[in-house]
Parts: sequence; structure tokens; C-alpha cells
Amino acid sequence: MHRPRLTVARLAAPFLLLSGLAGAAHAESAVKVSGSIGAATDYVFRGVSQTNEDPFVFGTLDVTAGDFYGGIGAENVDFGNDIDLEYDAWVGWKPKAGDFTFDLGVVRYGYRNQPAGVDIDTVEYKVAVSHPVGKGSLGAAVLHTPDYFGSDGSGTYYEVNGSVPLNDQWSISGAVGRQDTSETIDYSTWNVGVGYAPFKHVSFDVRYHDTDQHDLGDLFDSRVVGTVKVAF
Repeated sequence: MHRPRLTVARLAAPFLLLSGLAGAAHAESAVKVSGSIGAATDYVFRGVSQTNEDPFVFGTLDVTAGDFYGGIGAENVDFGNDIDLEYDAWVGWKPKAGDFTFDLGVVRYGYRNQPAGVDIDTVEYKVAVSHPVGKGSLGAAVLHTPDYFGSDGSGTYYEVNGSVPLNDQWSISGAVGRQDTSETIDYSTWNVGVGYAPFKHVSFDVRYHDTDQHDLGDLFDSRVVGTVKVAF
């Protein structure tokens, strides 16, 4: 399917927005830079394998300035064609109102080595909120794109999520989501997992993922994924 190419201005918009927001916030809060590298047994995005059920490695770099944030990331993918790398960029604002934390952001997904006539680069707009519940938290998010991954239609993803720390090292978290699109597949997904952080900058996660569309093939099947991440 033909999709209009993203213009240079549209590609640069997240970074220009972050620069402006960070500059405005710098007078009140220092800019902080952090990042992570890691690996997992599978790259699962909203319940669906992005690496043909094979392992993947990833890296991220994040910048925060007050309530504003931005970042970039990359990971290997396998869609059964020449596409072998996903590279992402995101910016956003996290204002607070009482105990509620909101997240208003933009995420761009880009892909390397797309075959001729294929364009699955996508921009999503995010609205999310979270609230502490006891020692844990509950949250909800909506992400919308007018140009859903290689189709001519729109897509909206809805999610509710929660997490509970068991102690200083162990935690439990999970989410239930729904991907709706105007032209392609609609499906529900859910996950639950256990996190373990034995050291300040090292964490492990073992997570069960599933969808309600097993008839669509192995990529939509249930799976258990192990992840290790080092933050810096």
C-alpha cells in the first residue's frame, strides 16, 4: 500500500520540540541524561513478536528537564524481509495534578532497509495517566496514529496497567491492551511479569505475553520472554 513519506520537518519535529521544552525548563531544573542497553529472548510489541520469535538487543538514550523528556532508541527486528533495524524517537511532557501524573507525548517509529514501495514508518500521539495505589501504581494510556504501520488507515491502542513492588528488589507488573485499526487487524493483548533488580543499575524481567488472535499465526501466540537491562 502507498503511504506518504514523512517530510524532513515532520521527522525533526520531535527533536525541535524537545529542544524548546528543555530550554524553557532549564532555568528551573537541570538537564539529566540517562540510558540503557539490554537483551531479551524475543521483542514483543503489544503482544506480537517483532523478531520472528528470535532474541533481540536494544539501547536507549533519554534526556529529562523538569517535567519534559525525550529520547531515542534502537533494536533489531525481523519481519521476513530486508528490514533489520527499528529506530525510535520520543518527546513528551509529564505534568502533575495532585497524585495524578499525566504523560502527553509523541513517538516516532522508523525502520531501516525497507523494500521498495514499503513505508511502515509511523508517528503516534500519546495521552497517559498514572496514580499511586498503596506502594504500587495504576495507569492508563491511549496512543493514536492517523497512519498505521504500512496501511492507509488509522490505529488506536488502549491500555490499562499496574505495578506493585514486593520489596526493594522484586516487583510484579502487568497490562491489558486493545489495538484497534481502521483497515487491518484488531486484537486484544495482555501481559504479566516479575521484575528483579539485584543491583542499582541492573534489572531482570520474566514476562508472559498473549493475544486473542492465535489464528493469525505464531507471532500472535502466547510466549514467555526473559529480559536483562543495564541502566547508566
